[in-house]
Parts: sequence; C-alpha cells; structure tokens
Amino acid sequence: MKRETRAMGAIMVLATALATLSLAAAALHEPHRAEHTAAPEPALLSSLQEFPRVSYDGSYTFVRVRFNSFRGRGFGRGFGRGGGPGWAHDYPYADENFIKILDEVTLLGPNTEGTNIVDADDPDLHRHPIAYVSEPGEWAPTQAEVDNLAGYLGKGGFLILDDFRSDREWRNVEAIFNAILPGHRFRLLELEEPIFNAFFQIETLDLPPPTFGQYRPVFLGLHENDDPDGRLMVIANFNNDIGDYWEYSDRGYFPIDLSNEAYKFGVNYVIYAMNR
Repeated sequence: MKRETRAMGAIMVLATALATLSLAAAALHEPHRAEHTAAPEPALLSSLQEFPRVSYDGSYTFVRVRFNSFRGRGFGRGFGRGGGPGWAHDYPYADENFIKILDEVTLLGPNTEGTNIVDADDPDLHRHPIAYVSEPGEWAPTQAEVDNLAGYLGKGGFLILDDFRSDREWRNVEAIFNAILPGHRFRLLELEEPIFNAFFQIETLDLPPPTFGQYRPVFLGLHENDDPDGRLMVIANFNNDIGDYWEYSDRGYFPIDLSNEAYKFGVNYVIYAMNR
C-alpha cells in the first residue's frame, strides 16, 4: 500500500508539472495583458458588478474574499502582476491558473468558467465552502464582516489566508480572528496534519517564499472548538505567498518545482475542505 501510494504521488507530481508547463506554453500564445500600476480612488470602484462573475451551480468555484482594509475596498482592473489593494493581489491570474491545475489533476470537477469575488460581509459567501483571503495583514474588519465570517466558519466554511508577513501583520490577523472566533487560537501545523496528506503527500513544509525571503515561512491553523484534533477551519500561509507562485507559474519567474509544490498545497487545501 505504501509503495502504491508513493507511485500515485509520483504520477500526480508529474501531472502537475505537465499542467504547469502547459500553462506556460499557452501563455506564449495569449495576447499581451495590459498592466496597471495604480488603482483609481476606492470610492469610484465600490461595486463588484464590473468584474466577471460565474453563476452558482453547486460545483466548486474559486472564491476570493474582498474585505474592508486600511485602504478601503477599491479595485482597479488588472491587479495581478503586483498592482491593486492587498485583497486583490495576484488576481485574476493566480485564481485562473489554480483552477486549471485543480481540474487537471483531480476528479473534483471544479467550475472552470471563471472565478468569483465575494465581500466578507456578503451572505452569498455561505454558498461556497472554501474562500481565499490575500494579505489579511491589512484587513480592518467591520462588525458585519466579523459576524458573517463567524457564521460562515461555524457552518463548515474554510478560509485560506495567504500573502502576509511580519509580527505587525500577524498581530492584526490574530486580533481579527479573536473577534471572529473567540476562544480559538492559532496553532503551528506539523507535517502530520491531515490537510498535508489530503491528496498529495506533502514531503516538507519548507516551501521558500517567492519574495521577502528574510522571513521564515510557517503554516498555522484554527481548529473547530479549539480542538487540535478537530476540523481545521482556517489555514494561514504565514510569511509566504503561495498565490504569487500560482500567478507567475505561466511566466517562468520561479523554478517549476517550487510552483508545483505551491499548487500541491492549494489542491490539498481544497480536497481537505471538501471532505470534512
């Protein structure tokens, strides 16, 4: 059984590498995407209606959370490749690339027609079992966001926190979740945690950050009822930026093996959350 598991893991790693290379090849034939270096004032871009949305059909759809930050909720077009507010970093490229990989290597059958952005205080978030949060270190939650997220997590929702670093940002995130889930505390996650074996067999948690290499990356989690043996409700890629690997996997900026590892973490997160 162990030999079969390792063999399957090797096949999946190969499939992931091939899928990543396919994305890179496809990128060579895509029209150039315009880059934007500055976002308009937040007040001019408060609506989500101008961004592509896919209708809810019951299948897994990648959802990114838009939250109230110290800089507001502004959103300019073309925020990937380094622009826009923190909650939108790497959008839409990371989201699109990840869903292609998920569809390629699993039988989950995710929605490949597009991805969605949902406000942290929007009840529609409860339709989606998994949500991705970029740069929570600059989150300044409203009470409506706290209440909605508390209900979301309590009913089985799962949050992925990514792209944040430093003691200052960590203190902010910790304070936010003390408000959302009083009595719960983040715990350092070890390799034996079920989420790291949910689909791929993760061999090491030492995934170097694509940027800000002066910080030591770790994975932390919040468990239901503050029980380390309970369901993981929140995972934090602290001092790391897995979304950056996803975004740039079609550009060759980072080694393919590191991009593949980043995808493996993301796939495991989804498969774990869909089966708990």
